[in-house]
Amino acid sequence: MRKKLWIVVIAAALLCSACAKSDTTKADASKPDADDSFWMSDITDEIFERIKGKSFKDDCTLPREDLRYLHVLHVDLNGETREGEMIVNYHIAEDVLEILRQLYEAKYPIEKIRLVDEYDADDERSMEDNNSSAFNFRFISHTTRVSKHGLGLAVDINTLYNPYTKIVDGERILEPITAEAYLDRDADFPYKIDHEDLCFKLFTEHGFEWGGDWEDRKDYQHFEIPTAQIEEWYPENQ
Repeated sequence: MRKKLWIVVIAAALLCSACAKSDTTKADASKPDADDSFWMSDITDEIFERIKGKSFKDDCTLPREDLRYLHVLHVDLNGETREGEMIVNYHIAEDVLEILRQLYEAKYPIEKIRLVDEYDADDERSMEDNNSSAFNFRFISHTTRVSKHGLGLAVDINTLYNPYTKIVDGERILEPITAEAYLDRDADFPYKIDHEDLCFKLFTEHGFEWGGDWEDRKDYQHFEIPTAQIEEWYPENQ
């Protein structure tokens, strides 16, 4: 009788182990595979239709062939895995893909990574929604030079919580306009980028400059390739 009881106990244990393994397999299957989810491509006709007339404006002087589409994963503040899309210049595509993968693996919170075209290429709307993005063609005001975002050589991360600000004629300019609560960089709040932040460390390790270090203005969301390097890549854009 005792022998039969032990057989039943062992069988039950084996069954529980199998169930647990099955549940784990199901859980793993529901989670996106990072190796399959981080990739880049040229700007296909399908992607181009999404950006034409928006971020890729009718007067865009940057060749379509100089851009790359990135598909990534990111983790939001609740720890939920999300899919993201970004368009950058081919010169920095591998670097940005690697940075975003490292941030994902570290569970670094990024709320949204959507093409700015989902906001009709309106930077203010995109920033107010705390969206992270890169390429959006435009000229620097009152010049014929293309901006660094216009070249796809600048990336903005968690934009609502890391605003752009500058004092002009005694008045403060703030972008997005809804970000006043996040001007105090000594305060503690989510998504904040500073010198201790992993996002800052990874981008600067890859040769980007951080707008939070600028003296005449602050652009806490912004990482860009230095001007000297861009002049080598695009000598005509001066």
